[in-house]
Amino acid sequence: MTRVVWSVWLPLAALAAWQAAAMAGLASPLFAPAPTLLARSAAEMVRSGELPASIAATLARTAGGFAIGSAIGLAAGLLMGSLRAAFRSFDPILSALNATPKLILLPLLLIVLVVVAIHTADAIHHVRPAWVELAVNYGADRRALVRHVYLPACLPQVFTGLRLALGNALVIAVSCELVSPSTGLGSVIWLAWQTFSIDRLYIAILTTAALGAGLHGALRLAERRLLPWKAGD
Repeated sequence: MTRVVWSVWLPLAALAAWQAAAMAGLASPLFAPAPTLLARSAAEMVRSGELPASIAATLARTAGGFAIGSAIGLAAGLLMGSLRAAFRSFDPILSALNATPKLILLPLLLIVLVVVAIHTADAIHHVRPAWVELAVNYGADRRALVRHVYLPACLPQVFTGLRLALGNALVIAVSCELVSPSTGLGSVIWLAWQTFSIDRLYIAILTTAALGAGLHGALRLAERRLLPWKAGD
């Protein structure tokens, strides 16, 4: 409960201040409609099915790129971290992709792949050599080293990469929907801007922000469940 309070008090305070400014006439109803008006518009978009459909479309694009890209990125990072030849071969390519403007890196899985692979490889390179030597002395082969030494040791940083990759995937998904509006939250933002529907614009932006926070929180929860030794972090 304490964690939840610390997570939500600042956004709620900002909404309360926004509502108070709107009621006092300090905020323009044209450019900054009151949160209560936005809530009514959001309820109407939910009842019509437009908002749930847009959220589902954006989530589908984000999840598809994230699932495939993170799996490939984790495998590539483990390979690069455990084999020096693989690192020397793929590191220049990943560095070039990481420096390339993200909107031209389609599909989304490429963006996720780069982030997860870099974090995984870096985590493996920082595994304590004593742990590796101890495992080798007990007869561990390369597969056993990856499974019992490298992977458990690098999982905390891997989850950091996954959180960053998931955020990037959501941003790029919405950005692509802005560039080519068809369905999704980006499409709602673009059409709202074109028609000057400020309430719908705010609703789509706030929904995207809430979606990002929710996905980030879900990954943090999964990390605490899967990595109990990091529970106190």
